[in-house]
Amino acid sequence: MARKPALPAADALRALADTQHCLMLRVTPNASADTLTIADGIVQLRVTATPEAGKANAAVLALLAKALGVPKSSLAIVRGETGRDKRVKLPPIA
Repeated sequence: MARKPALPAADALRALADTQHCLMLRVTPNASADTLTIADGIVQLRVTATPEAGKANAAVLALLAKALGVPKSSLAIVRGETGRDKRVKLPPIA
């Protein structure tokens, strides 16, 4: 049985957020597996969901919420609903 790759630490993801608590993402839908990586300061997400009817966006928010340890409802896509480059608003650190 194949192991799922570990998600990056929440602190590493938050360190890439801007002063408005927004994180820039590069998303690839229709991937073979759901993964979240940081490469050269860019957060890259690959999701198995298709980019139709908001399925890929929902998968992106679910994967990001899991990595950050926050509820999906606390995240919001601010820009890039229909594109591969997205800007997601993170909740403030409690």
